[in-house]
Amino acid sequence: MNEETPITSTNAIAETPEGQTPPTQPSNPGGSRRVRVLSVLTFAGVALAGILLVLYAWQLPPFGSDIESTENALVRGQVTLIGPQLSGYVVEVPVQDFQYVKAGDLLVRLDDRIYTQRLAQAIAQLQQQQAALANNLQQRKSAEATIVQRQAAITDAAAQADKSQADLRRNQALVSDGSVSRRELDVSRANHAASVASLAQAKAALEIARQDVETVIVNRASLEASVENAKAAVELARIDLDNTRVTAPRDGQLGQIGTRLGAYVNSGAQLMPLVPDNHWIIANMKETQMAKVRIGQPVTFSVDALDHLKLRGHVQQISPATGSEFALLQADNATGNFVKIAQRIPVRITVDPDQPDAKRLRPGMSVVVGIDTRAEHSSD
Repeated sequence: MNEETPITSTNAIAETPEGQTPPTQPSNPGGSRRVRVLSVLTFAGVALAGILLVLYAWQLPPFGSDIESTENALVRGQVTLIGPQLSGYVVEVPVQDFQYVKAGDLLVRLDDRIYTQRLAQAIAQLQQQQAALANNLQQRKSAEATIVQRQAAITDAAAQADKSQADLRRNQALVSDGSVSRRELDVSRANHAASVASLAQAKAALEIARQDVETVIVNRASLEASVENAKAAVELARIDLDNTRVTAPRDGQLGQIGTRLGAYVNSGAQLMPLVPDNHWIIANMKETQMAKVRIGQPVTFSVDALDHLKLRGHVQQISPATGSEFALLQADNATGNFVKIAQRIPVRITVDPDQPDAKRLRPGMSVVVGIDTRAEHSSD
């Protein structure tokens, strides 16, 4: 056995008279060894706890999770900017900021006096073209009656020609025995020639009347086109007049009103936004998180603005490209030094119905999204 090394305590030294050797006490090597072991174990425990904390914070093995989460997510909605198709002075604004409206409700009314007169002018021009078309119908009836008249004239001229020809033949037969003089024969010949000419003239007049009918028919197509053009002008004028009333295209809540009574607005000016109740989530996931993400997987998300209210949803669609591919200025990784950066892929998430608190969502709110990748659904 090893001999124990004597140890002199401080109290023994203080109590020993001067000139004498203080008494010694046996040492305790077992206690000091336990202290060292305890210190090593404590340090190792703290170090292990730190390592485990780092692994948990980065979701590294053995703390890997099937929930893919991100804070890069926002509530989206169909925000519609309401604007007029016409220019004019605002004469009525019956709505207020943040008011709920129904489809068809009046939002803004412009001064419609000019457009009312334009509609009246277009209607008058339509009536004028319709009158011209009706007159064309009367012209056609008149031309057709003229044809009947010309046909009767031809019949009369033909009868006169036949009579004159018969008279000429009788006179020619009687002139040989002296019953008819040469003078009467010449008169018969002249009458026959005149009747033949009258017959030819009547036939020519009939052809002219027929051409007049064709002219009236051809002109009718032009007049009908003019009537349709006038009708279109009336419809355009009526549309412009209707557009002086700017109405809500659908149900929703208005944003801040950007115009006031008496203001002059131009066509396409932004009067106010309209936000329907249809909301969804766009979560910009890292590309390293997309390996198990599928359409239809359940999602939970918390809303920062609503005291971290938790709601449910499902993955609806996955973007066909990363967000950088849709950027206005494309990055060129083929130049200079390259630093790998994890790209973001937008994921559209629908909000499950039958959640009363979902009505409190507003476009632009920040949310924290968690996608449960354990559920297998249809692939992208």
